[in-house]
Amino acid sequence: MILIDAGPLVALVDKGQGPIHDKCVNALKQETGSLITTWPCMTEAMYLLHGLRGWKGQEALCRYVKDSELILHVPESNEWIRVFDLMEQYRDTPMDFADASLVALAESRKVHRIMTLDRDFFVYRISKTKSFDVMLIK
Repeated sequence: MILIDAGPLVALVDKGQGPIHDKCVNALKQETGSLITTWPCMTEAMYLLHGLRGWKGQEALCRYVKDSELILHVPESNEWIRVFDLMEQYRDTPMDFADASLVALAESRKVHRIMTLDRDFFVYRISKTKSFDVMLIK
């Protein structure tokens, strides 16, 4: 299973992202795991896609979910508490809501591989000790 951040979600469906789009598509062709993301990341990606491509961009991302190529994780209440704790812990980085939700998901699902455009995942730790296996797309 591979965690996916909002940036690569946008880049996967928006060819206008140029080389980043191509790199995301090619990186996923080499992977075998399922993609999983959080509601905050999906919301961020949908917002960005609406600004870039309108409904057509959003519809393309929706297809990933409809076709079961992307799993939307439904968190349990204790995960939200963990999200807020993580944001406080990394407040000097700072950690945004979407990134915190991915770290909490990594902890609950025991997943350490993440596709992102964000270097902060080299700093964040899973359960305070384990580092992420970062697929940094740049």
